Amino acid sequence: MTETTPNHTQTVEGWAAMDSSGKIAPFVFKRRENGEDDVTIKILYCGICHTDLHQARNDWGITKYPVVPGHEITGVITKVGSNATNFKVGDRVGVGFLAASCLECEFCKASEENYCDDVQFTYNGFFWDGSITYGGFSKMLVADKRYVVHVPDSLPLDAAASLLCAGITVFSPMKHYMCQPGKKLGVVGLGGLGHVAVKFGKAFGLHVTAISTTPSKEKDAKERLGADDFIVSTDIERMKSGARSLDCIIDTVPVKHALGPILNLLTVRGTLVLVGVPDKPVDLPSFPLIFGKRNVAGSMVGGMKETQEMMDFCGKHNITCDIELVKPDQINEALDRIARNDVRYRFVIDIDASSDH
Repeated sequence: MTETTPNHTQTVEGWAAMDSSGKIAPFVFKRRENGEDDVTIKILYCGICHTDLHQARNDWGITKYPVVPGHEITGVITKVGSNATNFKVGDRVGVGFLAASCLECEFCKASEENYCDDVQFTYNGFFWDGSITYGGFSKMLVADKRYVVHVPDSLPLDAAASLLCAGITVFSPMKHYMCQPGKKLGVVGLGGLGHVAVKFGKAFGLHVTAISTTPSKEKDAKERLGADDFIVSTDIERMKSGARSLDCIIDTVPVKHALGPILNLLTVRGTLVLVGVPDKPVDLPSFPLIFGKRNVAGSMVGGMKETQEMMDFCGKHNITCDIELVKPDQINEALDRIARNDVRYRFVIDIDASSDH
């Protein structure tokens, strides 16, 4: 559809999955010309999210092929539309999950564009002109100025890229539910989202407990990320001793897992926030909710005002994601390793890197 949409005249090199095998290969496509509300971005880095794996393989049954993944994008502006007065050529910027929204509903007006009924995503969505959106696994992006954020000069663009999804996904619920110093936060899953949630928790002055199935992550959680405590979720006795100890838990796990034992870690009136998007529906037991007056909530990324606030917070507190840089021809290897939970803690594509190993 994009190739035949008027004004889509810019040829772009990228990397796409062509079918549900999920294999990524070079792909040349068209992007629109820079409009008056747009900025054109030379993409330098793009993080690889677990969502990219699900979308490439059509795990959710919604993928439109060919799909160019990537919604953790950083780069520099090369062209500015006449209405994009908050940006200039050379600015360091980022683009996350959102590409468009209606701008008129109560959520858009409240800077919660992520909950707009007509929200469109950076890839595998539809833009206002009817074209399919293609993501950050590419060398250039034309983006509406409303969905672009400034990256503080203090943050390296490679390690800041994954803040655009992993960062805002945990920052938003943490701020909404419990950023009061002294509160006790649990973080389930110590991957791309979880590791930065620990960092945010400490910056907010919280007591942070990391919860993982992997005992070997304890040293990293405490010494590298700053967690105050660590619970191995498969250790039944340790889980029992941690009962009713946490005010809020952010669950980042992107696969189906048992929620009952996790709910029991919450204090009375505590809240479990689900931010990982599993490949299959999860079971929600009622007894831990009823007998603890507990709450279960969900949260999806954040609005644009909040995303800029998150970026500025990271600049102030020197928070970035711990990353492993890969070249474009290593994307498939990276996706396979993500499926095996073999990354500490986020892959980021160096878009300009040579394909030579």
